[in-house]
Amino acid sequence: MGPCHQTAPSTRPPHRCIEEFRLRRIALLTAAITLAVAAVCAPAQESSLPDIGSSAGELLNPAQQEEYGGMMLAQLRHYEYILEDPLVDGWLDTLGTRLAASSDRPRQPFTFFMLRQRQINAFATLGGYIGVNAGLVLAAEREDEVAAVMAHEIAHVTQQHVLRGVERAQRDQLPILLAMLGAIVAAQAAGGNSSDDASQAALIGAMGIMQQRQIDYTRANESEADRVGIQTLSRSQFDPMAMADFFSTMQARSRSNAANWYGETPDYLRTHPVTTTRITEAKERSAQIRRANGTAEVCVRDPDGVALCRTEGTPGPTFAGDSGAVNPLLPGGLQVTGAALARGGTGEFDYARERIRVLSANTPAMAVQEYERLQKAKPLKPAEQYGFAVARLLANQPAAAAKSLASLLAERPGDRWIGLALAEAESQSGRIDAADARFEAMLRETPDNRAVALTYARALTQRSSPAAGRRAQAVLRPLLGRSGDDPVFQRLFARACEVAGDPVRAGEAYAEAAYLSGRAEQALVQLNTLRKRPEVDYYARQRIEARIAAITPTVLELKRQGIRDEDLRRR
Repeated sequence: MGPCHQTAPSTRPPHRCIEEFRLRRIALLTAAITLAVAAVCAPAQESSLPDIGSSAGELLNPAQQEEYGGMMLAQLRHYEYILEDPLVDGWLDTLGTRLAASSDRPRQPFTFFMLRQRQINAFATLGGYIGVNAGLVLAAEREDEVAAVMAHEIAHVTQQHVLRGVERAQRDQLPILLAMLGAIVAAQAAGGNSSDDASQAALIGAMGIMQQRQIDYTRANESEADRVGIQTLSRSQFDPMAMADFFSTMQARSRSNAANWYGETPDYLRTHPVTTTRITEAKERSAQIRRANGTAEVCVRDPDGVALCRTEGTPGPTFAGDSGAVNPLLPGGLQVTGAALARGGTGEFDYARERIRVLSANTPAMAVQEYERLQKAKPLKPAEQYGFAVARLLANQPAAAAKSLASLLAERPGDRWIGLALAEAESQSGRIDAADARFEAMLRETPDNRAVALTYARALTQRSSPAAGRRAQAVLRPLLGRSGDDPVFQRLFARACEVAGDPVRAGEAYAEAAYLSGRAEQALVQLNTLRKRPEVDYYARQRIEARIAAITPTVLELKRQGIRDEDLRRR
């Protein structure tokens, strides 16, 4: 019996017990398919890349790659490893899309997502699905370093390293392909928390074999991904030296045994080994690109994080955001800081990192404590003040959060991140009119902005009145056509319909959210129950039956493999 099942009081932190419980839920399935893969996989990769005539593209067509990548993402959602937040999603997607557009295959579709684990890691898998751990963003000193890791992972996709790894499985059947994806899920779940449980240790050992053969890349793969990634960085107007900088940071953290939340070697180094030679090569490639572009940049690193770069021999740039002056060429209220313009950044990294710090904490109270510790060490920067306010908001301290956010917004009028948080705080504090006025103003400025619409709709649904529900429906409806694969939208739209008194639409959206979160069997049960309701009209019935027909093959395949929804099984 594991330590989380002891009847006596345990000193083990609750969040570790939760992680172990989640790991046990997937242990049976993952262990079976992982051992199967370990038995049938080809030997470890050769040191040379396959030639141009590789048949990797014939093994899985793009639609199949997308399907398997989607399965992996659904399972990660199912076990609550995805950090789903409209503002963070928007920042990550903007960053990733910009890099992908400058890659060697700009038409390759990509899906970028954030995981809440604080281990330093990132990975790419089939279909252009690229995951980034919260810990990696927290470890980065500037946005260019996050972009460097993402560019590296994009290169693994565009150079078909992932697909070649699948090819080595010699055209195995669906369970084997799912095993590669399931191993990523389990690797994220393990997180070093299960060393005292023999059964879980055996599982992790099996996954180690699996990862060694399926996820790791050869030195040639890594060198190619570095080279192509640095080129992508430069084309995207990011600092090409950032890749070498981040590798140096990882190497230093590994040597000091202070790599991540649990003080272990970064997971990223286990699948992407960093050596002095590799760092040197990355620096040399970056220097070559700079010389080819006719630039020799000087970067001055702020001890607190940001690196400002300028071309050698030219005066450093000055910006309105630094001096407080208003730039007449920018829209009213919009300020851009020197840190954002010195490189080709999104201008949102500092706020994104602090929001990720809050949302990746085990509890809001622990996030508040983390900022209190930071505050004792030194005064908080504006972005850290924003993060502290968001932590207080989630910890049910809306009045304190609103006060801090109002002060920040006065210094940075028009900032969407601060404005949305302030509107939420006002709504939770009972200042409904002020909150709605703020939300409506932002909605008028950016009517199709996902973060604004979802945040406003969530605040409306929390009031549980039919009028608020109908307004939430209206706010969300413009996004409906492009949110078919968005579980956050589907859950929120379902709640809005429920509050507004539209149970049929609510039922459809709840079922869709379940399906997108890896609960296909549960979604099917919900739809079959829904279509029997007397208020379902002809058109709704046609929609429901069409969705049942689409989901049924997936459920049947899962059942054939012996995979059943654990919640339905207990009924």
